Amino acid sequence: MFDLFPDWFQIFFGSMIPFLESRYIIPYAMWEFNWQWWEAFPLAIIGNIIPIPFVLIFFKYIEKYLRKYVFWSNMMDKIFEKTRRKANKNIENYETFGLLLFVAIPLPFTGAWTGSLIAYLFDLNFYKSLFVIFLGVIISSTIMIILYSTGLIIWISING
Repeated sequence: MFDLFPDWFQIFFGSMIPFLESRYIIPYAMWEFNWQWWEAFPLAIIGNIIPIPFVLIFFKYIEKYLRKYVFWSNMMDKIFEKTRRKANKNIENYETFGLLLFVAIPLPFTGAWTGSLIAYLFDLNFYKSLFVIFLGVIISSTIMIILYSTGLIIWISING
């Protein structure tokens, strides 16, 4: 990924990247660096969670600033609409549990970053959202570790 940097750096900062996050970085660390899951897990989880409070707190200010520009306003409208459409039923019906499911299931376009956007868009409680997103990150990372450790990820990628 960032071959110039040490393994720990790649794991820590790679887990901060939206759509990669800890759920994909931990199996990557196990495959690429021969790290054990328990070595990569805490580093990746911390890296994945660090940006989330800042997203939850400051996104409204970033949105307000970017809305001044047509390109960014249109881009946010598209992203927000897609996110609302994808999350609407779960969040409206189950709120906190829906957010947990959305973050915990390791599929594309789910995870901590998207969960933070959902919490922002649906004006969910900051502390509750932060806890639920953290729990979801742990669950999704654990699922991916199990899939990788049992060989299911490799089999799916070869046969899928």
